[in-house]
Amino acid sequence: MAAMQPIVMMLVMFGIFYFILIRPQVRKQKEHQATLAKLTKGDEVITRGGVIGKITGISDDGILVLELQEKVRVRVPRAYVEGKWEGKVSESASKAA
Repeated sequence: MAAMQPIVMMLVMFGIFYFILIRPQVRKQKEHQATLAKLTKGDEVITRGGVIGKITGISDDGILVLELQEKVRVRVPRAYVEGKWEGKVSESASKAA
């Protein structure tokens, strides 16, 4: 019975790591993929590089056309979009300005 104790402890540790680290990360990744799939024309988004723009076109191969300013458009792969831009500035940032 003493030989089974280390194996049981390893299984318990793996279970703890799964529920604390792996499972929440997988859930967050699925939510992000669902958000990217729901993007439509007219949505304002922010890219991983910090560029904010409005979607003016979507191609079948996953390329989005973002309008940064009037007549300034950039093509960005859908995977580089971080999420929708709500346009809210935090209080600490607005006080600093």
